[in-house]
Amino acid sequence: MNSKIPEFREKLQKKLNPGRYEHSLSVAFTCICLAMRYGYPIDQAEVAGMLHDCAKGYDNDTIIRHCEKKGIEITEDERKAPAVLHAKYGAWLAENTYDIHDQEILDAIACHTTGKPAMGLLDKILYVADYIEARRDKAEDLPVIRRLAFEDLDEALYQILEGTLNYLGSKGAFVDPMTRKTYDYYKQQRKGETNV
Repeated sequence: MNSKIPEFREKLQKKLNPGRYEHSLSVAFTCICLAMRYGYPIDQAEVAGMLHDCAKGYDNDTIIRHCEKKGIEITEDERKAPAVLHAKYGAWLAENTYDIHDQEILDAIACHTTGKPAMGLLDKILYVADYIEARRDKAEDLPVIRRLAFEDLDEALYQILEGTLNYLGSKGAFVDPMTRKTYDYYKQQRKGETNV
């Protein structure tokens, strides 16, 4: 276990509301399980899961102000859907407040809300773990996605992206273009595999 994990837990418990703190613990444990399944270093996966929502203690306006103050780029689309910005600001906090300098961890935290094309293994593990962790209960397809996550991580990722876009579309909600771009990328990858 990373020796800083107890310190991270203590800091997060003070910064996050109890539900968000429990979610962070659950995502960390789910990341550990997926890391074991897919042969990824457990310590890195646990840290990414533990810290992925470290910026969730702030409201959207505060996150925007902090991003502007710290020179973190904010796209116009992110201003339209500011809830996704906690990922970028969280990566900054992980590096500057929690002293994380592992680029894979920082990248995974930064893209855990929208995904990105050509995600690395830790990116995928965190993205999927955030969706399937044990305290989640809203999505109808959770039992299927949870099983799939341990059988085919890429397919689970694709199904989550597709489900997210369908859900946001049904609500008439704004979709950050990076989520669409990520979905299109993995849809193309999926087509390529079926044409082989």
